[in-house]
Amino acid sequence: MAAARLIFWGAFWAFLLDQASKYLVIHWMGLSRRLSIDVLPPLLNFRYGENTGINFGLFGGGDDVARWALIGLSLVICLALVIWVGRGSDKGVAMQISAGLVIGGALGNVADRLLYGYVLDFLNMSCCGINNPFVFNVADVFIFAGAAGLILFEGRVKKPA
Repeated sequence: MAAARLIFWGAFWAFLLDQASKYLVIHWMGLSRRLSIDVLPPLLNFRYGENTGINFGLFGGGDDVARWALIGLSLVICLALVIWVGRGSDKGVAMQISAGLVIGGALGNVADRLLYGYVLDFLNMSCCGINNPFVFNVADVFIFAGAAGLILFEGRVKKPA
């Protein structure tokens, strides 16, 4: 039961921070109208993006079939993570929180697809003379960090002798 609680709270905060950041930057700061806001150029800029595909716009056909397929795939992955990490008594706290981050990020992007038909992206980072044309969002950061945590912390819990 404790595992489910940690997964829930990780997912809850990841989802909440993602949706709050999108509302703040895209709607409140008006990025959807302005399309571009330089924050700390070139390191951090806000650039408006509508992503109908997955990361970096891959598989972005924009049709309803792809939209619902991506929503379904996201929900299946979330359920699989809950079952895998939530039921495993050998999964540590870091694994549980990592699973929550992936789930919260995925559900944040699902909410966008349901509300808008696409995922809202706004973060753009460049450095060292390299101009990055891609945009992403806070949910993507949580998905990446959570996936990295799932890989790094798998098998790290010491089993009793």
